[in-house]
Amino acid sequence: MTVNDFLQVILVTLIPTLELRASLPYAILVLNMPWHTAFIFVVVVNILLGPIVYFGLRYFLHLVIRIPFFNSLYERSLHKVQTTIRPKVEKYGEWGLALFIGIPLPGSGVYTGALAAFILDIPPKKFMTATVFGVLIAAVIVLLVIMTGSEVFQWILK
Repeated sequence: MTVNDFLQVILVTLIPTLELRASLPYAILVLNMPWHTAFIFVVVVNILLGPIVYFGLRYFLHLVIRIPFFNSLYERSLHKVQTTIRPKVEKYGEWGLALFIGIPLPGSGVYTGALAAFILDIPPKKFMTATVFGVLIAAVIVLLVIMTGSEVFQWILK
């Protein structure tokens, strides 16, 4: 494993909508990282991504939404948060947010979870709790899929 391998994994993890669901299979199946090294590394990078996005929204969102494309994207995300995530958070608190972050489907994950926490005014400590547990849930699910169905992934990646 080289520094370049780890940088590639970080870059894949930082891509919104891909995040952990792509970087963990990439690290294990393409870069041939040992599963335990890839798991720990991807989990840590994903957890660190949470506060970066959460606090970054506080400082940069008002600037970014002045751009029509990003404003449109923000409005769609706002609608999704209001209809999908708010009921879960109101019912289950940060555990609802953790489940949303942890379900490894497109449109869920740390980026959307951070946006939801920002919009719903979830305190940073509760958001971080949700992020840690959500990332761990997603990582375990993705790792189980990789370890039990790696032949399927190999065929897709070739």
